Amino acid sequence: MNEKPVAQKRNVHDFLRFVVDKKASDLHVKAGGPPYVRVSGRLSKTDFPAMSSSDCERAAMELMDEAQAKAFKERGEIDFAYSEHGLGRFRVNVFLQRGSVAVAARRVLPGSPGFDTLGLPPSVKTLADEQRGLVLVTGPTSSGKTTTTAAMINHVNATRSCHILTIEDPIEILHADRQAIVNQREIGHDTEDFATAMRAAMRQDPDVIFVGEIRDPETVKAALQASETGHLVISTLHTTDVSETVNRIIDFFPPHQQKQIRVSLAGSLKGIVSQRLVPRADARGLVPAVEVLVMNGRIRDLILNAEQTHMIHDIVAESDFYGMQTFDQAMLYLYRAGLITLDEAMTAATNPHDFQIALRQEGLQPIS
Repeated sequence: MNEKPVAQKRNVHDFLRFVVDKKASDLHVKAGGPPYVRVSGRLSKTDFPAMSSSDCERAAMELMDEAQAKAFKERGEIDFAYSEHGLGRFRVNVFLQRGSVAVAARRVLPGSPGFDTLGLPPSVKTLADEQRGLVLVTGPTSSGKTTTTAAMINHVNATRSCHILTIEDPIEILHADRQAIVNQREIGHDTEDFATAMRAAMRQDPDVIFVGEIRDPETVKAALQASETGHLVISTLHTTDVSETVNRIIDFFPPHQQKQIRVSLAGSLKGIVSQRLVPRADARGLVPAVEVLVMNGRIRDLILNAEQTHMIHDIVAESDFYGMQTFDQAMLYLYRAGLITLDEAMTAATNPHDFQIALRQEGLQPIS
């Protein structure tokens, strides 16, 4: 970081301003060192002075209201959304580490970019146009799931006269009513938990339900039931690819229930979008590499048959006609388009050896 902040500044609002000015995505504050920020996926030390334990606690308390501070002191950690005029909105996690308070804050950009701006494949928009069924957006932390789901909700909001109900922990991106009406419920403020909110949702006349994250069997069941009864349900999971996503949904349940879950999932799933963010070749941020599964007869049969579910990746790889693609196919497209470097493509590829063979077939890079 080139600009040195004024030495005496230890105010958390100065840190947040620094995040905005540097176009950073995340802020990390802990005792014993200066704050860090993440820019274009890379973590960098700032020139702010080192934080003491009391500095960190004071910074955290400045972000929390009375109820949040009470909950933090009871549990030792808390998630919440924080807004400040002139700075914007942040998703904040306050937690204890080695007995002192630490803060991780993620900047939430206002509004939601469109599919083309984000560089998402056309099949993602097609999935957002579904009238009913289950659509899952997956990936590790910081893979862009929030931005992609926000783009899907924004698209529905702009194109359908319907009721969109979101259940989030916390609410990150605010959606104003457009063609649709949007009600956004926050865990801990407007409802107790995801499962409770999903049960209540059936009495709230929604057409589209966004569940911020599937975390337990009760939420899975509620999401499947809602999608089976004519609702479009969009949700996220922390899984790395489409095959793992299918297996994770099934593995939420004990063996004696898995056959029925396979039937429900095969009947309601419309698609899975799995993401990884890769540094751009021009060093101007990150670009999403996206694996996409779109439900068809072959995928449905593989979900129903436990002995053949492992073949899902192979079917996705050969089903570009349906808008499907694997991570390595997405990586090949991004490299061919000059959006990412060969080194980044090889690092992010699921199978570097197979990816190298695909490069040679495209005439892009011989095998060394």
